[in-house]
Amino acid sequence: MAEQDRTVGIIGGMGPEATVDFMLRVIKATPAKSDQDHVRTIVDNNPHIPSRQMAMRGEGPNPGPVLAEVAVHLESMGAEFLVMPCNLAHAWQSDIEAAINIPFISIVDESVSSAISRSEEGSAVGLMTTPGCFAAGLYQKALADVNRPVITQTPDELSEAMAHVEQIKLGNKSAKVADGLRSLANKLVARGARILIAACTEFPLLLDESMFDVTFVSSTDVLAKKTVALAKSES
Repeated sequence: MAEQDRTVGIIGGMGPEATVDFMLRVIKATPAKSDQDHVRTIVDNNPHIPSRQMAMRGEGPNPGPVLAEVAVHLESMGAEFLVMPCNLAHAWQSDIEAAINIPFISIVDESVSSAISRSEEGSAVGLMTTPGCFAAGLYQKALADVNRPVITQTPDELSEAMAHVEQIKLGNKSAKVADGLRSLANKLVARGARILIAACTEFPLLLDESMFDVTFVSSTDVLAKKTVALAKSES
């Protein structure tokens, strides 16, 4: 490990496989020639964080206090900055930031920044997400702040996307589920999207850029690359 490397804390478990996928992408994004070159991570892969989807519907407990508790624990263990590979959980980012004294890196901000840098000025962004994340308006606000038009899913498309996410969480990563997600994405392209943001960390478990005729931004990949850059003090 290089002397200047920083330790990253990962608020995980939302869902557990998406967290492991994120960790693997961090490893793959690291220019390592030995074990010692990799990024040190402290991970709380906590599946007991209350459901973010239910909380957004007003049907479950507020996950904010638990997220803040996890963040404090990671900081106490030596984390020098925090990341969270779950898009919707960023609706409670303020709870996390109020509880810690180290930086918190937003997957939303980083994904929007990547989309802007990889697309033509003024081109429409297709937002692939879940009902809770859509209701929270995280990406809609971030895209509006940079004056970028956004094409969103219909209520039926959001429900279908959530059904696919639930299947993925159950371990079903079949071609049928992948085809369903790809079809939803292509509906956004058909309505004018010139770049897609996969604003759910379950989506990249089945989708990648090779499947589309437009640029595909994986929020998991973006956060993984940013994590490595910060840990290696590259930015």
